[in-house]
Amino acid sequence: MLNKIPSKAALLAALLAAPFLSAPAKAQTAPAAVEAGSYAVDPTHTRVLFKVSHMGFTNWYGEFTDVTGQLTLDPKAPEKSAVAIHIPAKTISTTNAKLDGELKADDWFDVAKYPDIAFKSTKLVVTGAGSGQLTGDLTFHGVTKPVTLAVTYNAAGPNPLNKKYTVGFDATGSIKRSDFGVTKYVPLIGDEVGLIISAGFERKE
Repeated sequence: MLNKIPSKAALLAALLAAPFLSAPAKAQTAPAAVEAGSYAVDPTHTRVLFKVSHMGFTNWYGEFTDVTGQLTLDPKAPEKSAVAIHIPAKTISTTNAKLDGELKADDWFDVAKYPDIAFKSTKLVVTGAGSGQLTGDLTFHGVTKPVTLAVTYNAAGPNPLNKKYTVGFDATGSIKRSDFGVTKYVPLIGDEVGLIISAGFERKE
């Protein structure tokens, strides 16, 4: 009988583990089952990355943080959905502090003059179950031009930690930085910039 009495350590471990042992609500993977409504960017779990050729030898990567924005989602008529995103240019990070400072300066991003990078969708074309082509106006370095992103739906459902209903997408695309007036070292440093985005949105209550 004594062997069946749990120790204090075992009881403590069980209490600590209990919240994680309860089965969280499963993320919904069917696009048509996503809840319609207005969403806001989850900045903690949204990543905006870019890559550019470094003299043809390697690809150099960087990212932006503190993204904000809104999503209006209608799974029954996805073509009517719309998204607007704002990215603080000063948050650029390449893990190289010297390079970050150069990119923020006036002969690259000029973040003092152009503090905001923005994307506002204008058209969504559904290309498959959970995929589409999202076209919108990208404003960068004081220039606005249309950009099309390939979007993939990931999942939706209650976040098991904060309980907020969340929907997530990945998107990829590319731009020519010279189109936006950022021409330094072209073509030594690549003109084409690849975009890699993973965006989480939390439904507004």
